[in-house]
Amino acid sequence: MVQNIINIGEREDRILNIVKAKFGLSNKSEAVALLIKTYEESFLEPELRPEYIVKLEKIRKGKYIKYKSLEELRKATS
Repeated sequence: MVQNIINIGEREDRILNIVKAKFGLSNKSEAVALLIKTYEESFLEPELRPEYIVKLEKIRKGKYIKYKSLEELRKATS
């Protein structure tokens, strides 16, 4: 486990207390960890699972039909 000392403002401290209370966490470290995990899932690029990469490669190698317009596609599928 890594330990850090951080300086935060009064507002940020209140937000940590709210997150801690809302999710029933035992300390502010857990609240910070939850916020970091939420940030990671929302804003950072997730790594693709290996099986999904294999599936994408199969799709890319597939045969495609090009259509010039949406109307042409609709005629072909109906």
